[in-house]
Amino acid sequence: MSTKNLKEKLYIIIFEADTWWGKFFDVALLVLILLSVVTVALESVKSLNAEYGLLFDTLEWAFTALFTIEYILRLYASTNRVRYAFSFFGIIDLISTLPAYLGLILTGAHSLIVLRSFRLLRVFRIFKLARFIGEASQLQRALKASRPKIIVFVTAVSIIVMIMGTLMYIIEGGKNGFTSIPRSVYWAIVTLTTVGYGDIAPVTVLGQTVAAFIMILGYAIIAVPTGIVTAELGMAVAKERSSDTRVCANCNLADHDADASYCKNCGEELPQN
Repeated sequence: MSTKNLKEKLYIIIFEADTWWGKFFDVALLVLILLSVVTVALESVKSLNAEYGLLFDTLEWAFTALFTIEYILRLYASTNRVRYAFSFFGIIDLISTLPAYLGLILTGAHSLIVLRSFRLLRVFRIFKLARFIGEASQLQRALKASRPKIIVFVTAVSIIVMIMGTLMYIIEGGKNGFTSIPRSVYWAIVTLTTVGYGDIAPVTVLGQTVAAFIMILGYAIIAVPTGIVTAELGMAVAKERSSDTRVCANCNLADHDADASYCKNCGEELPQN
């Protein structure tokens, strides 16, 4: 088998999902990601780490080796290595392998705190799961389409909490816990979002009346962004139904119409089903 044929086969297995080997590769990678994230979570439990620390370290190095091989294979098989390396998934793939190797470099007592922080980067492997969620692209498009409306909504909510927070600062004052406008705005945000920590509460009748109004307003406001995103998501789902799983060999774009022959991003000819 020539190098070119090997590279093409690896590309189909790694970046496509229409073949048996491609599906097997995705499922195996999915299992490894989940196991590695579970290992990180269990390692953070002191009692388990004290008893099974060696096992956790062994598993971590095994996962690191496998993810490193995966990253190298993706770089090798990619037709545009620079684009892949600096893409979202390329950066996440790289981050998922770095912590263990950084641990070899950052040795010594003075670097233990920094090392501990770098090890937390392993949880970024969870972002690799986005590769397997078809709805992720739909949600991304829906949020992007909803951005102007959401910005207007967030601006309106910010104005409301600023006004209500200032009003409560005037009504209640520092003796009842509303010691400043920022602290009062914090209370307004907590109340408007119906979280209600209870660390600050109005005492006066007027203050409680305003609080009740904010609570009721909160339930009405919560439904607004949900409706915006839901409407855009419905449109994205309808568009997704007409797409397939082919990936452009030049720019790695996967969002193509079922009858498309060329990539709508770079114009590269697409593989035919």
